[in-house]
Amino acid sequence: MATHLPLASVAAAQDWLLSCIPDPTAAQHAWDAQQLAAISTGTHWRVAEASLALSLAAMRRLGSHPHGPVLADVHRSLSWWLLPPGLCDELDDVAGLTVHPVGWELMCPPFVHSTSGRWWLALPADGGRLTDPMLLGAAFGPGGYHSEAGDL
Repeated sequence: MATHLPLASVAAAQDWLLSCIPDPTAAQHAWDAQQLAAISTGTHWRVAEASLALSLAAMRRLGSHPHGPVLADVHRSLSWWLLPPGLCDELDDVAGLTVHPVGWELMCPPFVHSTSGRWWLALPADGGRLTDPMLLGAAFGPGGYHSEAGDL
């Protein structure tokens, strides 16, 4: 049986994403036209890029442990994890992850549907929670973090 997210959760996620954009009206117009909206990193979050396969494996390792939004591009087999804006060098040595600099633009679809092969694997929860870089590094690291093993 398919699991469906409550409409209120999706609407709250959409509101959070729009609050991260300097011109939410322009983003909404792009989405209404079935286009992606460019959202610059830095003010609200940073982005770590990985292959879609590695990200799916990391998400399985994390299990039900809370993490932030994850965007996927099925055509390019890539994914992007949203991380706290104050990220420093916590993920520099993690194989398979590339942390983009402040000002890098992530091309985003709305949370309510996919656009141009991009869709959200995970929505933000609890007012826009972002993924803890240490948790993400452990999930991508040797042996990987496993949620049933306890906290880091």
